[in-house]
Amino acid sequence: MNQSVSWGAQSVPSMSGKVALVTGANSGLGAATATALAAAGARVILACRSADRAQTVRVQLEGDHHLVEVIDLADLQSVAQCAQRLRQSAIELDLLICNAGVMALPKASTADGFETHFAVNHLGHFALTCQVLELLAPTGKVVTVASHWHRAAPSGWDPKAQGRYHPWMAYGRSKLANMLFASELDRRLKAAGSAIQSLAAHPGYAVTNLVHVAPQMTNAKLTASVMKLGDQLIAQSAQDGALPTLRAATDGSTKGGEYFGPDGWFEIRGKATEVSRSVVASDPQAAAELWALSEKCVGMSFDVAERLHRAPQGPNDSSLSLREGSDLPEHTDEPVSPVGGDVIAEIETIEEIAQVEREDLLSGATIVKP
Repeated sequence: MNQSVSWGAQSVPSMSGKVALVTGANSGLGAATATALAAAGARVILACRSADRAQTVRVQLEGDHHLVEVIDLADLQSVAQCAQRLRQSAIELDLLICNAGVMALPKASTADGFETHFAVNHLGHFALTCQVLELLAPTGKVVTVASHWHRAAPSGWDPKAQGRYHPWMAYGRSKLANMLFASELDRRLKAAGSAIQSLAAHPGYAVTNLVHVAPQMTNAKLTASVMKLGDQLIAQSAQDGALPTLRAATDGSTKGGEYFGPDGWFEIRGKATEVSRSVVASDPQAAAELWALSEKCVGMSFDVAERLHRAPQGPNDSSLSLREGSDLPEHTDEPVSPVGGDVIAEIETIEEIAQVEREDLLSGATIVKP
């Protein structure tokens, strides 16, 4: 790949006839990614926990053929239901963009008993990819949105947060999991003889609501002030933060296993380019161990070769495709919310956070940004 090329929003090629699924597409980086893909001609499936908020973004996208699919990445049952609906439609995906995530939240667990960052940022996407891999086009791509924070991840895995907990370390560990998953998926795709690529990307420091959730939850006014100052002085826009993801997804010269980020100082901002990763994120043994652990956590085997050769599950016609104008089955089941004291709320603006009772948040509630 020619690294000297300045890759910006104008570099996204025509995506006419392509279908892209983007998780967390109702705000921030996900919305920016969906908007750019739609503008390039792609049909976008906005996979979000809040159908209403996803619809708000959908109606603003260029074109009227985009779809909303409900998924709660904090709940493996919801992930399975979403994947089943997609398989029943026999949709062919050109792009699966694993974008949704949470950042530096107080300690909490999901309905399935897993630490929130590990569950939402990694396990939910691992389970989704496993269950829809057969829908990927022969030259499709899986793009996992990671973070520069993967470099700060502590050693070892603690999926149920049974050890010492620190919000930023938990976030870093989940982002390291993203990196290892992306590389191990690519290795297994190549071993299976597939041309599907698995890549990773990180946005640098982008202005989104994600960074403001934790300070509001814990009433950390100093941290909130620092974050706001960083937004003004250092950060780039969500549109620019989405560029590495867009390059990984749409640049025809990519190779499986590559990792993209901003080309500026400390990869905080800039045009999209291939960037380096930590030593641990490059460790094939660590990737294989995480894969095995993830299979155990989600309760299913992710045999890439076997998944790739599964037949479509269209209800009547196995050739049914969204490329031909069909729609997904109507969604009638509400996503299952966690139990046992955990609360999940979709956060779109800082003002909305203030509407949630602080006492509930500090008692262990979890805020998940779809």
